[in-house]
Amino acid sequence: MANTKSAAKRARQTLRRSAINKRSLTAVKNQLKNVRDAIKGGGKDTAKTAAAKFFSTVDKAVKAGRLHSNVAARHKSRLSIALAKLA
Repeated sequence: MANTKSAAKRARQTLRRSAINKRSLTAVKNQLKNVRDAIKGGGKDTAKTAAAKFFSTVDKAVKAGRLHSNVAARHKSRLSIALAKLA
């Protein structure tokens, strides 16, 4: 429990920001799962559209500072290679 007004405010802000961060990172994970499922399913068009959504979601997370840029680049690179193998 916070002892001062400022500590209580910081605790409220932390809860709010944690919820926002969790929502964003969960969206990234779900999009990644969708892309991997589309690649395993073999549908080239569905995989490409899922990848485009994933790239957008990841870029937004990086821009907001919720995901490191190198992590995003690694995921995007690996998915691009997997998509190229479908062709």
